Amino acid sequence: MKIIRFLSDNHQILHGLFKIDEPDQANIIEGDILQDFNVTHKKAKIKQVLSPILPSNILALGFNYRKHADEIKMEAPEFPVLFIKATNSVIGHEAPIVLPIAGPDKVDYEAELAVIISKIAKNIPPDEVFDYILGYTCANDVSARDWQFEKQKGQWARGKSFDTFCPLGPYLVTKDEITEPDHLCIRTIINNKLLQDSNTSSMIFNIAEIVSNLSQSMTLLPATVILTGTPEGVGFTRQPPIFLKEGDKITIEIEKIGRLSNPVRKE
Repeated sequence: MKIIRFLSDNHQILHGLFKIDEPDQANIIEGDILQDFNVTHKKAKIKQVLSPILPSNILALGFNYRKHADEIKMEAPEFPVLFIKATNSVIGHEAPIVLPIAGPDKVDYEAELAVIISKIAKNIPPDEVFDYILGYTCANDVSARDWQFEKQKGQWARGKSFDTFCPLGPYLVTKDEITEPDHLCIRTIINNKLLQDSNTSSMIFNIAEIVSNLSQSMTLLPATVILTGTPEGVGFTRQPPIFLKEGDKITIEIEKIGRLSNPVRKE
């Protein structure tokens, strides 16, 4: 099922069952989507789409597509390379990505498949990983390259964590609808121009390997969002580079999930 989190026309924040043929409303979900919930027959109008989940943590991978590692001249990693984004960076579908007044000046896009963890996971073997996954959504790991590589001496967290730098959505697709998450087309489109075009089958570490490995370092809490890396075609590797600017419209598209779109504005 497709689970949407939204602001209703009477200003309530709700989860609902989203149907493609009813894009302006949703069946209200009662209960906790991470545990026990019930899809009701009651409908509510969708006034604003919100991020499908409020993450407890955002864990993200670098260099998880071989061609992306090649384009930035990095060797493929032996283990998943982890960095962390702040939860304040989360926004939903159609919310603006905001370029801060004080910079950065080199803001890049990264299409990513996001995995949502449903329950506490620690030291789980790869063959049990999918018992701990609620579902998947589209993500854009927006990245300030000048802060990531220059101003923070190679420490990534600040350049990845500006407000609005983690769009998620438009909805959460439960795992029963995506039986092969390691074989999904993934693309980035900016102003109708295709800039990333790959498949999650090109990931160096698949989803089972990623979740199992991360659970060996830390307890994965319910509502943890894991960003599984971006394919080749990011802006800073292009000649000339392509960075986000005011007025851009960026769309992340993932097969079987949907299209996450966000305009770009200046603060």
